[in-house]
Amino acid sequence: MRIKKRLFIGLLALSLLFITAVMAGGWYLLANHTSVLNRVLLILGIFTLAVLFLIIALGIAGLVLILWQERSLPFFQRLGIIAVNTLFPVALALGRRLGVKEDAIKASFIEMNNQLVRLQGLCLEPERILLLAPHCLQWSGCPHKITIDVSNCRRCGRCPVDALHALAEKYGVRLAVATGGTLARHFVKQYRPRAVVAIACERDLTSGIQDTQPLPVLGVVNLRPHGPCLNTQVNLNQVEEAVQFFLYGKAMTRPQVYREGWKIGSSV
Repeated sequence: MRIKKRLFIGLLALSLLFITAVMAGGWYLLANHTSVLNRVLLILGIFTLAVLFLIIALGIAGLVLILWQERSLPFFQRLGIIAVNTLFPVALALGRRLGVKEDAIKASFIEMNNQLVRLQGLCLEPERILLLAPHCLQWSGCPHKITIDVSNCRRCGRCPVDALHALAEKYGVRLAVATGGTLARHFVKQYRPRAVVAIACERDLTSGIQDTQPLPVLGVVNLRPHGPCLNTQVNLNQVEEAVQFFLYGKAMTRPQVYREGWKIGSSV
């Protein structure tokens, strides 16, 4: 596991320890100050929480095992999803208290998710793959609206949308551009893909991955040289490699999808 993935796993484990300490403290304070009936109800509540604790602990251990052995274990992965969805808000809060930036935590989650998806070894038909991009990749001065119909793009090459069109045509995958989570979920329902390659910021990728589970999503964090939501860019190599993973189960040759007039990192 790389450091990014370890960060999120570590915060999950710390969150579990924190909740355990709170439960133990609550038991100590309440057990000696309640009636017999309330003690029975308290025991039932503690038993329920203990079962949930066991599931979450197994989920975290399963995630560590999967990432360490680098092979898919569906049962433990399902438990891991439960653990992540349960502890994610606690992990964010603890991370902030420890001085870890929220984007770093979410980037760690995305890295972990991508590794878990790659271990599934999917080989899908191109039309079952959706390439989902944010509208902020479009040049801010462009008069053509592409969020409803991506074919409205004039392919001028002033922003990465042209290169994404070229990539979608090269592999035969579907391309959609969304203004936010609601429209992104609409495209997922409309196209009913078996897998998604999603480009977005850490916040939108994190929520999108969680909202579409168990649909496999490979996330690519966008580049923001002009700040958030304005003329953002993307590493096209990473996008193409993600598409190749869903098509072939592995990345192939070094990508070359962008036109000569537009390169990664260029200004608009």
